Amino acid sequence: MEDPPIGREEYIQRILSAYRQTPGTAGVIRRADRLLAAQWYARGVSLQAVENALVLAASRRLFRPTQAPPLGTIRSLAYFVPLLDEVLQVTVSPDYFRHLRRQIARFHSHASDPVDEPLTA
Repeated sequence: MEDPPIGREEYIQRILSAYRQTPGTAGVIRRADRLLAAQWYARGVSLQAVENALVLAASRRLFRPTQAPPLGTIRSLAYFVPLLDEVLQVTVSPDYFRHLRRQIARFHSHASDPVDEPLTA
């Protein structure tokens, strides 16, 4: 079942809120981030696809080999463009993204700096 359509401003706010809550981001919203979210709305990109791209990026960054060098902070929503393209091109069960969300939540429940809320339910 699909969610009812939402307006442009609500779409943008939900994208920016999810971005702000994504582990590894600076949590700061810039004008370019707002414009990119508006472009995604105009293209008809689903909220679910964007949120899945955020989850995919967060999981890849969190679950790296312990000896890997640390990654810098994500400072722009544009970081997620290639991941969104990847999410839009592959057919993956929604269960996979639910699994990633649970893994991220579990990781943060054991970390000293927990996330305020999961990205999405």
